[in-house]
Amino acid sequence: MSGAETAATPAAPSEELQDKLKVDGGEAVPATAPVEPPHPSGLTLDERFALARSVAEECINDDELRTLLAKKPVPVAYDGFEPSGRMHIAQGVMKAINVNKLTKAGCHFKFWVADWFAQLNNKMGGDLKKIQTVGKYMVEVWKAVGMDLSKVEFLSSSEEINKRPDEYWTLVMDIARKNNLKRILRCSQIMGRNETDELSAAQIFYPCMQCADIFFLKADICQLGMDQRKVNMLAREYCDDIKRKLKPIILSHRMMPGLLEGQEKMSKSDPNSAIFMEDTEAEVNTKIKKAYCPPKVTAGNPCIEYVKYIVLPWFGHFEVRRPAEHGGDRRYASAEELAADYEEGGLHPGDLKAGLSRHLNEILQPVRDHFENNAEAKELLKKVKSYKVTK
Repeated sequence: MSGAETAATPAAPSEELQDKLKVDGGEAVPATAPVEPPHPSGLTLDERFALARSVAEECINDDELRTLLAKKPVPVAYDGFEPSGRMHIAQGVMKAINVNKLTKAGCHFKFWVADWFAQLNNKMGGDLKKIQTVGKYMVEVWKAVGMDLSKVEFLSSSEEINKRPDEYWTLVMDIARKNNLKRILRCSQIMGRNETDELSAAQIFYPCMQCADIFFLKADICQLGMDQRKVNMLAREYCDDIKRKLKPIILSHRMMPGLLEGQEKMSKSDPNSAIFMEDTEAEVNTKIKKAYCPPKVTAGNPCIEYVKYIVLPWFGHFEVRRPAEHGGDRRYASAEELAADYEEGGLHPGDLKAGLSRHLNEILQPVRDHFENNAEAKELLKKVKSYKVTK
């Protein structure tokens, strides 16, 4: 601003808001746990902890997670996603697996449909209408693949923020005031960017907003990928700033690699890198056949990773079918058993790929059927496929 205009200094959070933030998102947690009654899930505390912990490659931290589950009957877990194009199998199947584990453990799951964030990050060319269409499509995918939606709600960022703008923007401003630009730039990874990229002012604001989301949604657990770790840590640091004892627990799931050699992360912008949730059986078979899969090597092998993090959690086993003269059929009950046999040469890459394709196609068939037989879903997919994906 210039001339007679003066920039208004962002107000610090009101005492009322500060009080809300210093308890569990506004909902107080008892200081001491009573004698533990049977949980509505029917699971013991140990079982609930093991189930919740199993979704994460890293937990910050285990003691806090166990305490939360012991003291709060229905913790709130959240994940946010940018509607930015077709959904790949890591986002579709792995997220369904993780959400179902957390809701079974007694959590209520909130999905933050981050349409405003996708616009800030220039997804779909910044076209909010297209972004919202993609968001509806993604919800349809999760419904079709078998996510248990009885304890799940989808919240649109543009709608929810406009319902309580004073609360939200006061939070964002306070987080922005308490962090320097260098600290915020370190969070640029959450947008798929690097610290050295030329960022718009909107993209610099993005981490402050995502940090605020955690408190705005009253989330106890941040269940996002390892690529979102830095902004989740920012939220824990903010708790120190405002003297909030109960910090959000971070359950960071593993990032699935792309199908080609050297691709650390599956990419929507590279069709050969990813299997999409509505890919045909032939497309899945072709992509897996071309996938990087060196003999006797498990490290950096995407086919091994997909069996470990998608097939085994989904089916509880992995089956390979082959003629008796080539060793006969084989059933693996654990990732360790599979890795040992593969490294010893007992399992050939061709047999591994054939088994992987068959299992993935079985998982994806209900999604294909839904988008073929449901007129509304079919139209959504047609629109999404017509959109140009922008980074």
